[in-house]
Amino acid sequence: MQSTRQNKICRLIQQDMSDIFLREMKPVLGPSLISVTEVRITPDLSIARIYVSIMPIGGGTPDSIMALIRENTADLRRRLGMREGKQLRIIPQLEFFIDDTLDYVENINRLLKQ
Repeated sequence: MQSTRQNKICRLIQQDMSDIFLREMKPVLGPSLISVTEVRITPDLSIARIYVSIMPIGGGTPDSIMALIRENTADLRRRLGMREGKQLRIIPQLEFFIDDTLDYVENINRLLKQ
């Protein structure tokens, strides 16, 4: 169970990462819709696990876009640090994962209809 401070930091990182993906990373990642669905942070605030939902618009696959995100993790951490530098003493390391809960829900619904 996360503490109140962890929850506040998770919400802050989720909002800022969503804004970074929406406004600043379009030229790097290409035309795609990336939404940050969940952020979990370790108790010592050193690692943030970020779950993203990816919908490619132009071309490419979610896996190729995730590979680009993982290649640019250092740049994303720097951009996050520029936004949260006054609020956090240490900017956590970022780990990105594809959020597949929508696929899981669709699969359950499909199985229930059979």
